[in-house]
Amino acid sequence: MSNWINRHFSIEENLQKGKVLILYGPRQIGKTSLIDNFKKKTKLKTLNTTGENIRIRTIFEKGDLEEILAFVEGYELLIIDEAQTINNIGFALKLLTDHSKELTIIATGSSSFELANQVGEPLVGRKRTVEMFPISMLELKNIYNNYELKEKLEEFLIYGFYPEVITAKTSTRKQSIATEIATSYLFKDILMLDNILSSSKINQIVRMLAFQVGSEVSFNEIATKVGLDVKTVSKYLDILEKSFILKSLGGYSGNLRDEVTQKRKYYFYDTGIRNALVANFNPIELRNDVGALWENFLVMERFKRNAHQEVVSNYYFWRTYQSGEIDFIEEREGKLFAYEFKWGKKPAKFPKKFTSTYTNSETFLVNQENFLDFIL
Repeated sequence: MSNWINRHFSIEENLQKGKVLILYGPRQIGKTSLIDNFKKKTKLKTLNTTGENIRIRTIFEKGDLEEILAFVEGYELLIIDEAQTINNIGFALKLLTDHSKELTIIATGSSSFELANQVGEPLVGRKRTVEMFPISMLELKNIYNNYELKEKLEEFLIYGFYPEVITAKTSTRKQSIATEIATSYLFKDILMLDNILSSSKINQIVRMLAFQVGSEVSFNEIATKVGLDVKTVSKYLDILEKSFILKSLGGYSGNLRDEVTQKRKYYFYDTGIRNALVANFNPIELRNDVGALWENFLVMERFKRNAHQEVVSNYYFWRTYQSGEIDFIEEREGKLFAYEFKWGKKPAKFPKKFTSTYTNSETFLVNQENFLDFIL
């Protein structure tokens, strides 16, 4: 396989003069490669900068309109990599969109802008925001047929979907790259934040969650084990989500009093990163966590698939205090779609309480036989 994998997202189709295209997602998932590929094709006169350059940060953080306009003078396209490192970047970009109508802007970030810079309000009506994920099965469908995707399933579950991992030639190299990403890049943005008190606590929390994938998480239990108060744990988990390390599901609540809504389930953006954090790249037959890996894989691939196809859904798990649970609920088009994930060949049992209460719902079993229908 070549080192370039076509992504679902086209920069050309999403650029607009006088507006900001914001591309965000985890570090190392190919945002820069996507932009570099676009730069080779564009005829726009381009200024490429990074928020990690101190000089650039100084210019934008001062917020001096004349200096910012002088900086971009003569250019048609401004690209700012890792823009989340610039304080008040939203205000600076607003100045540019207000006073340089012919300029097109691309800003990338590896923690969501709301976390560090609050660009939401300054750029209302002036931005298009796209979240990028690690490579999806939908994108790999351009390279492999369905048979090959099924053949490679174990490899994907163990090593994950980061571009450099996918294109690595050997399992040893894949493991090495996934571990490097997990240890060197994963927490880079988080540790730059002033309100993070302890990197070791963040590490402890993430490792705990790696062993609880697919299970409901108790903030109180985490707080006790890592020696923090519940409020701080909640804040850290929110930051981990906004830094594209974790994705959470809340409990669905409709008509029943005993539905569980206070707890959340957490999934990792990438199974390879999760496995690196617990230092376990064993083959599937030697693992006792394959059910959790399978669920993580399916949930994230469904998120990717729906994002690529612009399907608007709400996502939940479902459980009552007495009568069973359902792994994954999608709420869309006025209906509930309930999914049970099974690695083996067991049939799925959907609680009668759910099906009789939510008569507008449809239920599905997702297993190794039919999973491609669910994620493609």
